[in-house]
Amino acid sequence: MKKVFALPLLGLSLLLMSFLPQAKKHITVYMIGDSTMAIKSDKAFPEMGWGVPFVTFFDESVTVDNRAKNGRSSRTFRDEKLWQPVLDSLQEGDYVFIQFGHNDEVPTKRSATKPDEFKANLTRYVKETRSKKAIPVLLTPVARRNFDASGKFVPTHDEYAAIVRTVAKEQNVPLIDHDRRSQELLKQFGPEHSKLLYLQMAPGEHPNYPKGKDDNTHFNELGARKMAQLVLADIRALKLELADRIVNAGAVARTVNPEAK
Repeated sequence: MKKVFALPLLGLSLLLMSFLPQAKKHITVYMIGDSTMAIKSDKAFPEMGWGVPFVTFFDESVTVDNRAKNGRSSRTFRDEKLWQPVLDSLQEGDYVFIQFGHNDEVPTKRSATKPDEFKANLTRYVKETRSKKAIPVLLTPVARRNFDASGKFVPTHDEYAAIVRTVAKEQNVPLIDHDRRSQELLKQFGPEHSKLLYLQMAPGEHPNYPKGKDDNTHFNELGARKMAQLVLADIRALKLELADRIVNAGAVARTVNPEAK
């Protein structure tokens, strides 16, 4: 008799279990790019890449692994063997956020790449990411603060940002147009108040910069958070699966800093 009652109870238990929420598969979001995204050393504080606050917006099913490095371009990131460990680690369903351009577009830098080379490099990152059944996301380079004497914003990434958009279209890759989004934000802040987002300090204002700092490329804490929020808004607008894992700003996702190992 006990076996007769056990079978219906087992069936009921299985039925009830089918209605329980399924645990989300753990994924990693890899970030490859330059100093505008990167984790900084203590001596650089309050300089902060937007990838640092970015990790705080995801639930525990997401690990953000920020591999971005100061001064790297789409070419040198690969040449210096920074990409291969990411590629080797990729699992199906992971994301790779790809943001280069700042160092590619400056011809006097050793990291410079010509437009055709830049396009080929981005395309290769996309294809290699997909070869691991991971999801590439292309980002245009985030804007520099650049206003003319009349207070009009002057873009600095037009050519290389356009290349990112072209690759995204040709390869059918999700695009986060960080250049345009951040330009809009800077215009809202205006020539003077936009200084509050960048590494702008008077002499003696901070012990790490006793002589002060006038930097219109790199962000402070507020600027990094604002730039990260622009990316999060586009993740939602694009309806990426990753958007379902975004939580309030107070929640902290696990983060990996390779240099801390």
